[in-house]
Amino acid sequence: MNSNTAACAETAHAKINLALHVTGKRADGYHELDSLVVFADVGDQISATAAAKLSLTIQGGSAETLPSDTNNSVLAAAHALLHHANTNGLELSCAGADLVLEKTLPISAGVGGGSADAAATLRALNRLWGLNLPPNVLEAIGIGLGADVAVCIAQKSCRMSGIGEKLVPLSKRHMPGFNVVLVNPGLPVSTPQVFQALQDTDQSALPPLPDQSDRHAWLTWLEGTRNDLFEPACRLCPDIEFVIAQLVHEGAQMARMSGSGATCFGIFDASQNAVIAAQALQKSHPNWWICPTHIV
Repeated sequence: MNSNTAACAETAHAKINLALHVTGKRADGYHELDSLVVFADVGDQISATAAAKLSLTIQGGSAETLPSDTNNSVLAAAHALLHHANTNGLELSCAGADLVLEKTLPISAGVGGGSADAAATLRALNRLWGLNLPPNVLEAIGIGLGADVAVCIAQKSCRMSGIGEKLVPLSKRHMPGFNVVLVNPGLPVSTPQVFQALQDTDQSALPPLPDQSDRHAWLTWLEGTRNDLFEPACRLCPDIEFVIAQLVHEGAQMARMSGSGATCFGIFDASQNAVIAAQALQKSHPNWWICPTHIV
């Protein structure tokens, strides 16, 4: 096959778990989830250029703390896609790729940075190598890389269940737009450690979703949900509770931890209020990662 272009670029948007319920634990140790997932208009950047072999360059503020070998989610995704192509006898337009990761999102932060990077890599190489694999195949490859990779393939609001492989997309007419401020106190939180610290692994599923895009209805619905990883994450990183309190203090209509933390989000009634709150938080906490954004 011929490649569609000599270079491909993708944005790895931040994933936000507006609600995350843990509904069970399987015999193989994986946890069953029921989560409402959305994506913010901020993220890392992945670019892929045709080359004779695979290589990775990492740029950005946290570049020095990330591995540049196959332990990095970008190269892991590239090798997984290459393995799928070779196993299924698919022809690649070139033997490899020069990959560049421009890191913006904080690491081990509960916003799917590594998973989003892996998904963006799959999308970029799918085009670069001229494979033209459909999204469901990329999702199947992605789930083998991590529970959040499949949902990060499409980067659309959806209800995610199972171990991350069951996805029900929500239309933009169904899901209202939210102005949010993302805040990370600069403390990485280990997802495996959070799940290990989780005591109750058999809790209720999400309540029925609102059948309209009314913003007030969705805020009311969110108030009736939770993040079951909040308490174990706070035991590992007590600063999370302080971050949420600060978001509420700055006018957030609601605030909650995303994923396994430590990033938290606050929902604001207007984009200008989100920007004002972010500026105030950045002034009082200059070492925090703070980003006013909105749901894409």
